[in-house]
Amino acid sequence: MLHVSGSLTEVIPRSVWHGWGDPTHAHPLSDAAWRFLRTELALRGVGTGQRQISRPVALEDVALAPSRLGKGRDGVAARAALADVVGPDHVHLQRIWRIEHAGGKSYPDLYRLRTGDGSNAPDGVVVPGSPVEVAAVLTVCAEHRVAVVPFGGGTSVVGGVRAGTDHERFTAVIALDLRRLDDVVAVDTISRTATLRPGLRGPEAEQALQAHGLTLGHYPQSHQEATIGGYVATRSAGQASTGYGRIDDNVVGVRLATPRGELVLGGRSPASAAGPRLLDVVVGSEGTLGVITEVTLRVAPLPTAKQHAAWVFPSFVAGAQALNRLAHELGRAALPTICRLSDEDETRVNLTLAGSSGRRLLRYVRARGLDRPALLVLVWEGTDDRELGHRRGAARQLLKQAGGRPLPKQVARAWELGRFSGPYLRDELMDHRFFVETLETATTWANLSRLHAAVGAAIRGALEVDGRRAVVLCHVSHVYPDGASLYFTFLTPESQDPLAQWAQVKAAASLAIIDAGGTITHHHAVGTDHRAHLPAEIGEVGVGLLRAIKAELDPSGILNPGKLIP
Repeated sequence: MLHVSGSLTEVIPRSVWHGWGDPTHAHPLSDAAWRFLRTELALRGVGTGQRQISRPVALEDVALAPSRLGKGRDGVAARAALADVVGPDHVHLQRIWRIEHAGGKSYPDLYRLRTGDGSNAPDGVVVPGSPVEVAAVLTVCAEHRVAVVPFGGGTSVVGGVRAGTDHERFTAVIALDLRRLDDVVAVDTISRTATLRPGLRGPEAEQALQAHGLTLGHYPQSHQEATIGGYVATRSAGQASTGYGRIDDNVVGVRLATPRGELVLGGRSPASAAGPRLLDVVVGSEGTLGVITEVTLRVAPLPTAKQHAAWVFPSFVAGAQALNRLAHELGRAALPTICRLSDEDETRVNLTLAGSSGRRLLRYVRARGLDRPALLVLVWEGTDDRELGHRRGAARQLLKQAGGRPLPKQVARAWELGRFSGPYLRDELMDHRFFVETLETATTWANLSRLHAAVGAAIRGALEVDGRRAVVLCHVSHVYPDGASLYFTFLTPESQDPLAQWAQVKAAASLAIIDAGGTITHHHAVGTDHRAHLPAEIGEVGVGLLRAIKAELDPSGILNPGKLIP
């Protein structure tokens, strides 16, 4: 993208599309890292200038269909009505606005824009300034048959904010950008709750809360760009959610604008027996039922103390068994804030790419009989350093009993320093014609090793065709009393048809997840990419229930069409 957290620039001559933000934030791969990848994938010339580079096209060369807003009687009427609500300065039909809102951060979304395909761009972007304006925009759009795609940070990796203009039953499609709804409504330091607008980005929310000595503690890898509304709409989980809880654990109230009127849920009390919890219908609804205009969240004291640890295990299975013991014997309240267990391949690759210090550490571990080690990174946060020391000591005793060996805590600190830089690397890898993608799932402890093996094999089998080799990595990123998540990262040289390549591996991995008893998504949401697989998880009755709720709140079907609901 062209911005990191600022506003759009109308004219940037000869600028190109950068998927995750300002390319100056990236940490380019070293020569040693490129040599490793060449060996790992049996390639020549990668990273040396001998291999053809595929740069993104210039923004002025992205192909866009003519906007349907302002064209024909219906389009003219719709644009005028939207301008009456938000003001003409906040209805944008310019190329840069439409391109910026053409999709999220999935491989297909990035690939299309890099290659000049703007077919998924909206007809325009509308930027309301208040919850009242959001509600009025939805009324106008329902009257004029204009589809609405709510847009926060645009970091969806499952096609959740992809607009598209092929909905023949609509006059037009708009992206509803919530950036102007970025204020803090209230902070209750006694109850430890905060009421925030949906357009507030992660860093801005933390800055505002920290002024009160509080934190949300929600740090997904998309933290720098993602928004509060996006967190709630997708049931997001952050890297520290083992300690602070997922976003859905911490939502206590939501204000939702719908074409049928406003829905205000929760916030009155910490618990209620007043029927089914409708709040859970809104959390994770991905903009298909309404537009979140306000969220009340539980917050925590700002940590003033932090401790780190790193351990290594003889295998991923052994490391997972150790985490299982931590979850059961320490209890969730005593677990580390962050638990990240890399499998054998991710450990080997990450330590090798970490430079000379990482390679020395790998040699050190192997010299002590751990030929295929699995690395565990732990971080504790709190307000009492002595209490953190007790928790760290209790974990140390259990991990040692489980066959773990301690490593210098600097290993965990190094991971923490670079934890938000990963997404920026994708642009560089795509420049060198790599297909690189992620997916995630979760299951019970009893089923974890089975799911890990099945999904890894499915990904590798789908990628390693026509003589290609692949790198397939996995780690546990979130720990629960009854199970854990698995997060896969994989790359291989792109094929002649990278979108078909993506579809093939996505289908293979999704079917493997379902067959092996995992969830189709742990925290990336459903969007378009997982929609076809949702019935396998919630059943046809569940799908029918979702459709009935949507028909009640959005009878004209204008809200984020094609997402979530099969």
